[in-house]
Amino acid sequence: MVKYFLGQSVLRSSWDQVFAAFWQRYPNPYSKHVLTEDIVHREVTPDQKLLSRRLLTKTNRMPRWAERLFPANVAHSVYILEDSIVDPQNQTMTTFTWNINHARLMVVEERCVYRVNSDNSGWTEICREAWVSSSLFGVSRAVQEFGLARFKSNVTKTMKGFEYILAKLQGEAPPKTLVETAKEAKEKAKETALAATEKAKDLASKAATKKQQQQQQQFV
Repeated sequence: MVKYFLGQSVLRSSWDQVFAAFWQRYPNPYSKHVLTEDIVHREVTPDQKLLSRRLLTKTNRMPRWAERLFPANVAHSVYILEDSIVDPQNQTMTTFTWNINHARLMVVEERCVYRVNSDNSGWTEICREAWVSSSLFGVSRAVQEFGLARFKSNVTKTMKGFEYILAKLQGEAPPKTLVETAKEAKEKAKETALAATEKAKDLASKAATKKQQQQQQQFV
């Protein structure tokens, strides 16, 4: 039994911009789980298509129940191969990714097609498919459910990372992360509290001065 995922996303940037951003995605604030990336092969075919293969290293925190099934010295890093085919003439880019270790625990295969959006030629649409499988006897269903949930979470991070890099490449202010937003809100709250304290002190000082003046006038 294999868990299947099908989804479509839209980036409000042209295909050329998305193609450029694809090779500059890492690092970004949403990709802290991506440790390394290396191009291991690249060629241009006679029909002018660009073929590439990259090796990515990502962290892979196992669920607690899965950690009990594997020795403590099993690496938590996952090695992922990514093959891509870029067709500049038809403005399409197709990527295939799959993990090459921890395959006994789980295999996640993904296929993405980037093409010009049919409704807006200035946008890019991404059709994403994924297959999650496991050969662990007795717990394969649970592993697949976990893998699918993690995959969906990573898709959200991927899209946010894309938007972040696209904004930087286009000279715009990148969208703030939740951590940055929370930090700014905390700093603003501190500034507001400090300003309120200073204002209260000022009002108290003025009130004390006014009371003192009134008392002095009573004795005159």
